[in-house]
Amino acid sequence: MPAVHKLLLEDALQDSPQTRSLLSVYEEDAGNLTDYTNQLLQSMQRVYGAQNEMALATEQLSKQLLEYEKQNFTLGRGDEEVISTLEQFAKSVEELNSLHAELTTQMANRMVFPMVQFREKDLTEISTLKEIFGIASDEHEASMVKYSRLPKKRENEKLKAEVVAEVAYTRRKQHQASMQYYCALNALQHRKRAAMLEPMLGYSQAQMNFFKKGMDLVSKKMDSFLASVSSMSQSIQAQMDSEAEAMRLSQRELLSADDTVYMPDRDRDPVNRTLIQKAGYLNIRNKTGLVTTAWDRLYFFTQGGNLMCQPRGAVAGGMVLDLDNSSVMAVECEDRRYCLQITAPSGKTSIILQAESKREYEEWICTLNNISRQIYLTDNPEAVAIRLNQTAIQAVTPITSFEKRLEGSPHPDRGSPQAPSTPQPEDLIAPGTPIQFDIALPASELLDQNRAGGRRTNPFGETEEDCSSDADDPLLQQAFAVRFLGSVAVRAGHAREVIYEAVRQVLAARAIHNIFRTDQSLLLVSSSCLRLMDPQTEAIRITFRLRDVRQFAAHQENGRLMGVVVEGHEEEGPSTFTAFVFESDTEGEKICYTISLGKEITEAKKDPVALAQLIKSMPLTNDGKFLLLDDEAGGAENGAGPEDLESEA
Repeated sequence: MPAVHKLLLEDALQDSPQTRSLLSVYEEDAGNLTDYTNQLLQSMQRVYGAQNEMALATEQLSKQLLEYEKQNFTLGRGDEEVISTLEQFAKSVEELNSLHAELTTQMANRMVFPMVQFREKDLTEISTLKEIFGIASDEHEASMVKYSRLPKKRENEKLKAEVVAEVAYTRRKQHQASMQYYCALNALQHRKRAAMLEPMLGYSQAQMNFFKKGMDLVSKKMDSFLASVSSMSQSIQAQMDSEAEAMRLSQRELLSADDTVYMPDRDRDPVNRTLIQKAGYLNIRNKTGLVTTAWDRLYFFTQGGNLMCQPRGAVAGGMVLDLDNSSVMAVECEDRRYCLQITAPSGKTSIILQAESKREYEEWICTLNNISRQIYLTDNPEAVAIRLNQTAIQAVTPITSFEKRLEGSPHPDRGSPQAPSTPQPEDLIAPGTPIQFDIALPASELLDQNRAGGRRTNPFGETEEDCSSDADDPLLQQAFAVRFLGSVAVRAGHAREVIYEAVRQVLAARAIHNIFRTDQSLLLVSSSCLRLMDPQTEAIRITFRLRDVRQFAAHQENGRLMGVVVEGHEEEGPSTFTAFVFESDTEGEKICYTISLGKEITEAKKDPVALAQLIKSMPLTNDGKFLLLDDEAGGAENGAGPEDLESEA
């Protein structure tokens, strides 16, 4: 090692300019060393902090690896092998953490602490001695100034002795301070070299010890484990690559499809009318005020007999409506296409939905109708739905005018033996029987007929000769607001089941052929006949004699539906029976009660005594008529407009 220049202690007393110049060099060197030492200590403290953070991080990593098993991932089936591997990794990381903690301690003791000690002991001592040396030099200079000002007179000998003593004291003090200062600066030249090497020696030894123990840990305990994990990772990567390739091929195949896949209302598949479950996005109309509405696009699906709805982001869906015995129909709503309405059996609850395409629209109507019939409760609902759909298609051939009625409609078989207690549908209505949907002409055409003085010919052969004085009937006159849904020829007219089957087939036909528009009418019940009238013009659309009404009943499940079976008389051949299906704004039982009362009055008119007893047993109004339910004619006449209404059946 080369010789180190030093300050000579012999020159301290003389304190020459040359000595001061050399001293300034040593002081500058000490200042630079202080700055460098502070920067080096900061770097060492940063390394120590990083190592300490590494120890804390590996400890946290070990704990977090053990938390994987406690996450209970929903899609985590088959992760047992991964869990066991992570537990083994956690143990290894914990052992590595102990090595990191030991390395952190060694860095603190053998690298950071020596550098801190060098800065606080040696460099701080140099700074303190420099201050003392400066003070002593200033005091010596002040005493020399006093000594230089001493006068020549002898009477000042005492003052001269005091100044001389002061100069001697300050010079001795400066001499001692300078020698201590020079010794410290000379020693610093050797101490700084050792101070720079000792911390790095400790750091290197700590790292070597850490790597040595780490290699022992890896080579003895983790070689086989890491090899198995590596093979497992490669296997998982191979599976992932295979799956990614399959997804790429599937994506390429899906993207190669025609652009019509992305276009709404371009479905090429036929409508499936036998579904008992369906799901998809629909728009639902919600009221936002007294007269304002808003449409929301939500995901709907059927579950059992319920219609469910699930907004986006929701965990589960909620029930919107119970579909059992509900009615589904197409409606015109706010100039939107493909709208359908679902009405509860009570008629108090209804919702309006909009489908995206015609196919979705028809499938939703058919599916909801199938669920409404509770097909899903049968043992084989798919087979039942297919059978009912085939029967409905064979049984419905819509006819838009009575003038186009087919010849040879089925006739009742009166000579057949008594029907069983539970007749089959084919025993009540012959398969393939056509269904008619327009019982009368529109109101505008009726006005033309009334102006011309003409009278419409009854297509079923009924006459109005017995109903001419109906307006003057002093006993019974009751009007009901109804909508005609359809009529069908039946085989018999004395069983209520024929009405229930006629209602079912008429509703199925309307749903299949999307015929839902109906005209509002007034059904006037008197003691002699039934009249269907136009609510605006009061023109008579059709008349049935009460004695020809063989059966009448309200639907078992939807009380707003009712039907009547009318016997038709032909000139040649046996009589025919036709079932007429209506939807009322009130309960069908009220209409049936009124018709029953009218038939009782008709029978009682034959016997004056019986008629008097009937009048006596029933409450009467002030004008002598039978007191029935509240008259609905006024409300129907006022509420019905010229526009067509939609059936809720």
